[in-house]
Amino acid sequence: MKPSKFAVWKRLFWMFVRVNLLSTSGPASVGLLYKESVGTLMTEAEFIEAVGFSNVLPGSEALKLAMFVGFAAGGIPGTGAALLGSIVPPTLIMLTVAAAIQRVQGEAWMANFIQGLAPAVAMLIVVVAWQIFRSESTKTIQARALIIAGLSAICFWLDVPSPLVLLGAGILGVILFR
Repeated sequence: MKPSKFAVWKRLFWMFVRVNLLSTSGPASVGLLYKESVGTLMTEAEFIEAVGFSNVLPGSEALKLAMFVGFAAGGIPGTGAALLGSIVPPTLIMLTVAAAIQRVQGEAWMANFIQGLAPAVAMLIVVVAWQIFRSESTKTIQARALIIAGLSAICFWLDVPSPLVLLGAGILGVILFR
């Protein structure tokens, strides 16, 4: 017996809620989604097509996959149910975290916590930079490091807005690292 449309939409919603609570909604969610949907809501060929399609288009793979699976299993209302199931868990988590941060925003320990994070974040940036530069030859490293250090100092002294620095760094990366 074929399930009712409402039962399919409800299944889509709860399936995507579970997948988004149990995974980071990246590539890890594909395995969970495969197990949940293939055989019950769609065929393996349809699922493979959905994954391939979601990788071609720009944007969040999890949401594109939710739309494709939702549409294949339940039409446009199925798409809405799948998207709602994909969006509700991270939205509720972010609202909870934001409310908690808002509550402790003025606390002295929070300022100390953030102050303690600054060196850790700076060190992470240094480690990533070191890994990038370590993979290049010595002359290339020195030339790139000097260019990046010089331009960074100029941006700092001229108080260039962060978005412009990031845009310039991206363009410089394309030029220097091709």
